[in-house]
Amino acid sequence: MRKIHLKNKVLFFIARVNKKKSLYLISKKSFTSEFKGEVQPIDTLFIQEVEMNYNNSQTLQKIFPFTLSISLRDKKTTFGCGDRLGLATPGHIRAAIKYKVYPVLAQQSIRELNLTRRNYNQVTTDVAFLVFQEGFERGYGADGDHLKTIEDINIALKAGMPMITLDLTDVLNTEVSNWNDVRINEEFEKLEEYEKKRLINTYTNQLFQIGEYKVTFTLLEAKFCTLLYLEALNFAKKVDMHLKKHRGDEYDLEISIDETTTPTLPTHHLFIINELIHRKISINSLAPRFIGEFQKAIDYLGDVNDFEKNFKIHCEIAKKYGNYKISIHSGSDKFSIYPVIGKYTGLRLHVKTAGTSWLEALRCVAQCNPNLYRKIHKKALQYYDDALKYYHITADISKIKKINDVEDKNLIEYLEKDESRQLLHITYGGLLSDPEIREEFFNTLNEYEDIHYELVKNNITKHMELLGIEKRK
Repeated sequence: MRKIHLKNKVLFFIARVNKKKSLYLISKKSFTSEFKGEVQPIDTLFIQEVEMNYNNSQTLQKIFPFTLSISLRDKKTTFGCGDRLGLATPGHIRAAIKYKVYPVLAQQSIRELNLTRRNYNQVTTDVAFLVFQEGFERGYGADGDHLKTIEDINIALKAGMPMITLDLTDVLNTEVSNWNDVRINEEFEKLEEYEKKRLINTYTNQLFQIGEYKVTFTLLEAKFCTLLYLEALNFAKKVDMHLKKHRGDEYDLEISIDETTTPTLPTHHLFIINELIHRKISINSLAPRFIGEFQKAIDYLGDVNDFEKNFKIHCEIAKKYGNYKISIHSGSDKFSIYPVIGKYTGLRLHVKTAGTSWLEALRCVAQCNPNLYRKIHKKALQYYDDALKYYHITADISKIKKINDVEDKNLIEYLEKDESRQLLHITYGGLLSDPEIREEFFNTLNEYEDIHYELVKNNITKHMELLGIEKRK
């Protein structure tokens, strides 16, 4: 699917020569190039080999603006395709191009960057060149995922990422959950008089009609929500103003409250969005913490009927209060609830995936380089305990079949079973830093590039099909 582009009588394309992938410019006549590097006469042609680095990506985006990420705030259905390796974007594009969806092709958290030894400049660079390679001109997003500080947000903005997922976990006053009624009342009384009156009048003795649902607040619950969320909401306002200063209206702010220990109650969701609106924050999407378990790399854990009932209320709140997108975090492989998600959001939603594409890379290795997969599998078991510091999963690793008992042709089965999927998913940091793994791993994916792309495409296609995203004609 690689595309050749013609501009000012110069051909631009990406090719791999001697195992190295580069951008090439070729013309029959001598030409002046904005890229770094010499234009060489070879036989009857003039050729420039361009290294695919950050500086050259900036030049590429000037010459071919479709390679620059854009704000997707006015797009109905968006799909986050996190790529931890900087290699999977063509597979993501080959899936997305068939559907009425806008992909967020660059999506990484600071945690992922640290574990993969990458930075936001590298993330946006890899995507820009691969968007060019595929000739994908519809437009795509880039997401600084789960950022918690202005300092980290600035790094993402400087790298050209128009979407910021603001994780409010660290600024929530979670201590309030341990307070008794007396303490809650005492702390609430410390607020300014005007603010106390506004909050009480807004939420108590009020009936909120949310679709078919009636939502009410007790006085104590209104005070509880205030004390829990007030500092976080004020910080969200600060971030929104910061984004507006740097990008005007060309940004997508997502509010994330999903990394909490308990599900987001409908009253809390309503309180949060009402207060965001009161602060005139330009919210694009919001990620509640839903009931059940959204663990990495496996399907939803919980009762699907219970999820449906709870999810519907969250969607009704979103529709009434500005019709912002509901965002599904850890959305990889949650196939059993995808039809429900698609139905109640009306596909006005954002879904985040990342680990599922990493696992498809490992599937490629299992198929094409069994000896390397065996080495990766054994190393993953060594890195598992350390990986648990970063990710919550409940897999019973003892259920994983000993790899010495498995034939090469059956190694692929490790990518089908929950326990081994989760083992492999969360140990990517150790594996990608391991000198016995890293070079051979990337060499294998480069050698079997087309198989890797096809596996990623098929996996993401399954996600989009089950969500019910309409195909493009």
